[in-house]
Amino acid sequence: MNRILVLILSLFVLDSCSSGKAALKKGDYYDAVMEAVQRLRESPDHKKARAVLQQGYPMAIQYIDNNIQNQITADAPDKWRNAVKGYQQINYLSDQIKTSPGALKVIPNPTTRYKELADAKGKAADESYNDGINYLMKNTRDDAKTAYFDFKESNDLVPGFRESIEMMNQAEFVATLRVAYELINNSNYNYTMEPVINSLRRQFLSFKPIAQKDTVPPHQNLRLIFNGYRQDNVASVTSYVETPSRDVKVGEKKGADGKTQDVMQNVTARVTIYRKTKRGYSNANLTITDASSGATLANQAVEGQSVWQWEWATYSGDQRALTSTHQNLIGRRDMNPNDQDLFNQALNNLSQNLRGNLQGFYSKY
Repeated sequence: MNRILVLILSLFVLDSCSSGKAALKKGDYYDAVMEAVQRLRESPDHKKARAVLQQGYPMAIQYIDNNIQNQITADAPDKWRNAVKGYQQINYLSDQIKTSPGALKVIPNPTTRYKELADAKGKAADESYNDGINYLMKNTRDDAKTAYFDFKESNDLVPGFRESIEMMNQAEFVATLRVAYELINNSNYNYTMEPVINSLRRQFLSFKPIAQKDTVPPHQNLRLIFNGYRQDNVASVTSYVETPSRDVKVGEKKGADGKTQDVMQNVTARVTIYRKTKRGYSNANLTITDASSGATLANQAVEGQSVWQWEWATYSGDQRALTSTHQNLIGRRDMNPNDQDLFNQALNNLSQNLRGNLQGFYSKY
């Protein structure tokens, strides 16, 4: 068992080193170095990993540095944010090498860019902040979402950078779709659709009861009307017949060659299978209108059904012909449904269907 484990680990290390060499050949210097460092963490004297690290590390640092400088020279719109990512990669490689004794033997003084990273973070924060301003000025919900994440990135890079928090809040306000909702129960049943509304709440999507007066007008009005629940007065019963048959051994006899042979007989049975069914039905209406124009954006009837079924059977004929399924059904007796379970299932399905319809509608916002 130990030999198998050692073989598996050896194959894993060999495969990883091969992938590291392949990454190096393709110019994926960063990935090649990371794989080599990991291999040396597991096997500090691994020759191939040492070779990949020794060759690939200087190339990885040079590639990242060149990419940063090229973007700065070309005045790329996100040059400083990319510089931050590049310097973070260099520092991360350094941390990984320092925590891998085998790798540290190959690269005893890994390169760091902490000073450059600090400087780039300030410039990247300004870069993100200015992008946020530009997007927010476009005055659309989608652009305001982009602006929000730009301001958030600015604050993440340099906490409290300028008015990034205030601007982030402003962008979130502009990006948020505000919906005033009304829940109406037109029945005598105790059922609330509030959990459906709560399941829709997320960033950039606000739901408030229409009765809750707000200084900010809504963009949309949502009305959910629960019309009620009904169920079949009595369960319906249907039946159908199956006629299983099989050959069974009834004895033995000697053949002409003197060998013992089984004596088989075909046996049959007549199985009557009964199926009792009872259904429950619930329904609601969903309406969404534009708060400014009054235009109807969605108008749907939504249903929730429940089904209870029970099967049992009787038989005549030879019991030996019965399958295990038949025997199980014959062992059952007639049963009646639990009406409360039917009600709960129908209302739960209605809630799921309402939630699915509303999530589909609001997925574009």
